[in-house]
Amino acid sequence: MYQANICRVLSANTDGQESLLGLFDSLVAGNPAPYASIVHAPESGIEIVSASPELFLRRSGSTLTSGPIKGTGRTEGDLRAKDSAENVMIVDLVRNDLSRVCSIGSIEVPRLLSIEEHPGLVHLVSEVAGNLLPQVTWPQILDATFPPGSVTGAPKTAALRIIDEREPVGRRFYCGAIGWVDHQGQTAELAVTIRTFWREGNVLNFGTGAGITWESDPKSEWRETELKAARLIDLASEGES
Repeated sequence: MYQANICRVLSANTDGQESLLGLFDSLVAGNPAPYASIVHAPESGIEIVSASPELFLRRSGSTLTSGPIKGTGRTEGDLRAKDSAENVMIVDLVRNDLSRVCSIGSIEVPRLLSIEEHPGLVHLVSEVAGNLLPQVTWPQILDATFPPGSVTGAPKTAALRIIDEREPVGRRFYCGAIGWVDHQGQTAELAVTIRTFWREGNVLNFGTGAGITWESDPKSEWRETELKAARLIDLASEGES
């Protein structure tokens, strides 16, 4: 076992009457994100607002691309050797996932360990791409790649088992995927549902987590979960006040 991404879910009671559109507007204004989204279908029990910075899958014709994030700090100077090691580990996992539906020899890493600035923090971001095999279907693509490796760990099967054993509540919509696929299935963009709120009944939930390895310092990992949550929780609190 090399890494498991362990998460916790923060919850708060609401009156259940306010639309999450207001929260979405607050996040767009106060925490702009490249994959911001909202799904509002309360009749189906689905209310999600996301300020995700992470690309899960993008399809453009036969090209499939993933943009895993691993490594977080307030500033670039906060990033550690552990962050780089984790990122490279997940890049290797994503390469393996894509190889199940892409042509042999087509997998490339156009970006490795790029630093991206987001409101209040920085991330290490890489990019993995490959050329899809002919006639590959979306069910096959998702079977090969889901759940996203950045929010599970590596090896993925072992990490999922540890997550199931250690996390006291289910992730629900958190750490899944949200986005769109065109009617022909040839163009798509799906984000990882991190930095995401979801409401169930009168309870508003928000998930946050960190990658745990042998070298992890518990206090540092806990602070990372707080850093990822702090700005968005503050914006949500302002919207509720």
